[in-house]
Amino acid sequence: MINVLGKKNSILNHYIREVRDVNIQQDSMRFRRNMERMGEIFAYEISKVLEYKNTETTTPLGTAECSILKEQPVIATILRAGLPLHQGILNVFDNAQNAFISAYRKHHKDNKFTIQVEYASCPPLDDKILILSDPMLATGASMVLTFKELLGKGRPKHTHIVAVLASVQGLEYLKKNLPTKDYTIWLGVVDDELTAKAYIVPGLGDAGDLAFGIK
Repeated sequence: MINVLGKKNSILNHYIREVRDVNIQQDSMRFRRNMERMGEIFAYEISKVLEYKNTETTTPLGTAECSILKEQPVIATILRAGLPLHQGILNVFDNAQNAFISAYRKHHKDNKFTIQVEYASCPPLDDKILILSDPMLATGASMVLTFKELLGKGRPKHTHIVAVLASVQGLEYLKKNLPTKDYTIWLGVVDDELTAKAYIVPGLGDAGDLAFGIK
């Protein structure tokens, strides 16, 4: 299932506009905060499709029946660009376990690049709900390689993939190459163009640089 939240009017579209705006982008703190707020929105939407159980809670005046999550998800992100988005998701699922993956584009002289995965810190994933986030889904290769790396820690029973911006090509690559059928994709917006250097157009630029400075 693919959910593009930006197709409906909500405050999410306001935040997407701000992270795209070349002038507002000059404020890296604002950029990080907007990414964080969008992470909170994605997490809230994901929470609607998770499993819950009933419990009783003692109040100052008696007891109340409440519905709580059956289990906390594992939240994973790709360093470094994904950190603000990850924080927003963690703000909602504040008891979740966390995973971090170092993946980056290694550029070559012919203007091509390969995706390198060098580090992964992750709890066991067997039969867990996994939320895997990255601000940009450009070619889709980083997301697929990251998921394959995480499979070394077990196979999730369901995976929620979150990206603020995606390209049509990246989305198609993900659907064809992700080694599981148990997944749901959550996107802010899908852009039509991917350049020869694998940048989304109109996109927003390099999310990592905008959040943390030029590397």
